[in-house]
Amino acid sequence: MYKDHSICAVIPAYNEASQLGKVIETMPDYIDQLVVIDDASQDGTALAVKKYQAHNEKIILIEHQINQGVGGAIASGYKWARDNGIDIAVVMAGDGQMDPLDLPALLDPVVNEGVDYAKGNRLFTGEAYAKIPKVRYFGNAFLSLLTKMSSGYWHVADSQSGYTAINAKALLTIDWDKMYKRYGQPNDLLIRLNQYDFRVRDVQTRPVYNVGEQSGIKLSRVIPKIVWVLFKGFWRRFFFKYVIRDFHPLIFFYLLSFVLLILSFPLTIRLFYVWVLTGDIPDINAMVLSFTLISGLQTLFFGMWFDMDYNRHLR
Repeated sequence: MYKDHSICAVIPAYNEASQLGKVIETMPDYIDQLVVIDDASQDGTALAVKKYQAHNEKIILIEHQINQGVGGAIASGYKWARDNGIDIAVVMAGDGQMDPLDLPALLDPVVNEGVDYAKGNRLFTGEAYAKIPKVRYFGNAFLSLLTKMSSGYWHVADSQSGYTAINAKALLTIDWDKMYKRYGQPNDLLIRLNQYDFRVRDVQTRPVYNVGEQSGIKLSRVIPKIVWVLFKGFWRRFFFKYVIRDFHPLIFFYLLSFVLLILSFPLTIRLFYVWVLTGDIPDINAMVLSFTLISGLQTLFFGMWFDMDYNRHLR
């Protein structure tokens, strides 16, 4: 127990037989249950867990027969925590990239301040730029920017961090069977949390790399998929929160901005086509394009500002 709250560590693992031991051995004593989800590993991960399980009654092993992705593994752990009355569930990666010394910083806002979901942020210190591989660092920055707009949590800076703590109320509210099951899980979850006005807190955590982990992330394949998840999630949150639950005038700004910006594309193509063909820029085309582009961006920024203000209390 941590300050009279039961704590469950959800540990998604795929081919982590060589790394899991360090995660289990360094787990703080106040963790009540260690739920390890073997996501159809092929390297004997389940066997490695069972060896520890024989000497540690806290360990629960969930074995997936079909690989579901890291999001699917986390969802299985969350459902176990929900069904067993756990107060707070924390996610600890099976590759050892999450420092257990940072756990109290994640737990305290949930335990003491009524925060529903605390999320690790590796970018607060200058260590992140030096330790995180540069391609992943800039990919993270790009996705974090899009996630701010899609989720409505404009204060969350490290969207891809999976080091999190979530309380029982959120565990009971979110439909975990509908959550995205791959690497976009943290992004999708933020969108779903915002739909129900859950409070989210960014917490400083230490970036941990080069501890024997092997990344299976290929940014060229992952980023387009996550962008699509964010696009769909934005509109889902938009209609659920600002049309169904509470009609808000920002819907007019967002809708108008998208219409104007979409109209700008054919106008831009026509302008360059005529310019290349005749050597002259069509005046009317240029004027209309300027209007749609400037007005579209202006209304988009107004919509973003309204969204930011509306969600300011969810820190």
